[in-house]
Amino acid sequence: MSTTTTKYRGDLILFMIIAFAVSWGAWFTATALGGAAPDSPGFAPYVLGAFGPLIGAAVIRLRRAKRGEPAPDHAVRFRRSVLVQTPLLLVLGSATVLGGALLAQVAGGPAVSLDNAMSVVESNPAGPVAFFLTMLLTGPLSEEPGWRGTAFPRMRASLGRVRVSLVLGVIWAVWHLPLFFVTGTVQNQLGLATPSGVLFAASSIPMAMLCCCAYERAGVAASVAVHFAVNTTMVLVGVAAPVAQALILGIQAVVVVVLLATHRPATTTAAPTDGAAGTRPDVEVASAVSR
Repeated sequence: MSTTTTKYRGDLILFMIIAFAVSWGAWFTATALGGAAPDSPGFAPYVLGAFGPLIGAAVIRLRRAKRGEPAPDHAVRFRRSVLVQTPLLLVLGSATVLGGALLAQVAGGPAVSLDNAMSVVESNPAGPVAFFLTMLLTGPLSEEPGWRGTAFPRMRASLGRVRVSLVLGVIWAVWHLPLFFVTGTVQNQLGLATPSGVLFAASSIPMAMLCCCAYERAGVAASVAVHFAVNTTMVLVGVAAPVAQALILGIQAVVVVVLLATHRPATTTAAPTDGAAGTRPDVEVASAVSR
């Protein structure tokens, strides 16, 4: 094993330790302090927990800078694919959720209603702009520079793209587990040992694969867009019924297969490379968000 490969594998391990330690530590603290309600002492650590992957990515970026390794050129350079593909992938991410919810309605599940979406947005005390900013910040921006921008390219250096996406999906599902014990979270309301809770955990795998496919096409900006689109549409539609969750999971799996079959990035070498371009080591938080 080369020195370079060993060095970047060490970065991957360090990132995982930081992401899990920060998030799990914060979420278990929130649980002990009473939950995730805005007026609860546990609200601040609950929010902090979402930023574990971003903090881990920042530490790795600083570590690279200390070694004198600049961010990859393609991570900061203007790329037309970001402007062209990111909006399309955002729509696609939202469509997988809406399509599953509509099919569930046809199958006798809960009806999809615009009134529900309006109610969710209007119930935010700070208004609709704050609602969408919150949905963008807590989840997409707090996670994608870490999972896709830091972990994915390092794992991709030694594993095939499908295997990396699957493994990262499982890791992502495990990372979310403490949220089932934090009072006031969506996961806690679903329950860990219920069909809805199990499907929520399982849905992390096709969701992660969808974000990885987006990352390969247009970088972290695209994976942020897909993550934001799926999360926001899920909240607006109010997806909670197992039939809707199962159909969304199935649709996302089919979309992933199509995306994998229609896009083959450059083959990576022994040294970790950016899955989106296949040329230079990973994409970190300082530059990836601006792609």
